[in-house]
Amino acid sequence: MKKTKILVVFLVICLVLSGCFSGGDYHADENGVISREEGLSADIEITPAIPESSSESSSEESSSEPESEETSSVVNDIGSIEELSPYFAEFSNLGSEQVPWGPGTNFDSTGKPIACVQLNEQYAKWDADFYRAGDEHKGKVYLTFDEGYENGYTPAILDTLKEKGVSAVFFVTLSYAKNEPELIQRMIDEGHVVGNHSARHPNMTQISMDEAYAEVADLHNYISENFGYDMYLFRPPEGAFSERTLALLQKMNYRTVCWSFAYNDWNPDNQMEHQKAFGKVTGSLHDGEVFLLHAVSSTNTAILGDVIDHVRAEGYTFEKYLP
Repeated sequence: MKKTKILVVFLVICLVLSGCFSGGDYHADENGVISREEGLSADIEITPAIPESSSESSSEESSSEPESEETSSVVNDIGSIEELSPYFAEFSNLGSEQVPWGPGTNFDSTGKPIACVQLNEQYAKWDADFYRAGDEHKGKVYLTFDEGYENGYTPAILDTLKEKGVSAVFFVTLSYAKNEPELIQRMIDEGHVVGNHSARHPNMTQISMDEAYAEVADLHNYISENFGYDMYLFRPPEGAFSERTLALLQKMNYRTVCWSFAYNDWNPDNQMEHQKAFGKVTGSLHDGEVFLLHAVSSTNTAILGDVIDHVRAEGYTFEKYLP
């Protein structure tokens, strides 16, 4: 009888232990994190038992998922002019001349414009992108639109992006934000990045540091106050920058975003034939590519869905542009 009791106790213990450590197949997700099918993490620690009420609370907290990239927002305190003006004397030691540049027509063996590779190496220390460099951007591309004014095509562009599940950056000016609040809100609601294209679209290298600060801050503050959204990407009007303007933007916690592809699409009265434009946009795909398209273009609006499908068929993914 005593042996029977011992055997029963032993069997119960085995069942309890098997319930703790089994009950599902293990698998690795896309990031290589191993877990059970029920969603339990494999890298857990065995801890002493705790009261039931505390256990329930802990379970609820651990089961909540972190905010996704699509819904998370970047908090950017750009600092006041009073806080940053002491740095302006330091910036005076940097070059103030506009740096002439363009992607050009010469490409390396990976399809990247050689000029952009060189510019990235030269200005990366100021958080400037001419394409997105690094292994973490391999196989990824980034879609951006410049919005100086609304020509009636942005809703259709947003429709296509929503249908295809693609996040883009829309670089806007102050007048655009004031005139098109519904579109700005839609961009934010649908998971896109609203970028700073300056308040009044000047050549940033031809104005003072105080004026350059205001060009960034006036739009930044307007978007923050009216939409509860902090901008963190800046595209210089005309692509015009100097070492001094890059340093200012970095001090304002902005990343300067140029591009590794653009074409003559900005004139609504001189639009390229669709097939020719499609060939241009998809003709030099490369890791970390930053597409610059203008949203005033009827051609871009018409070919966007086909471009997205083709780029994906070539093995690339469209990524959200995070800092």
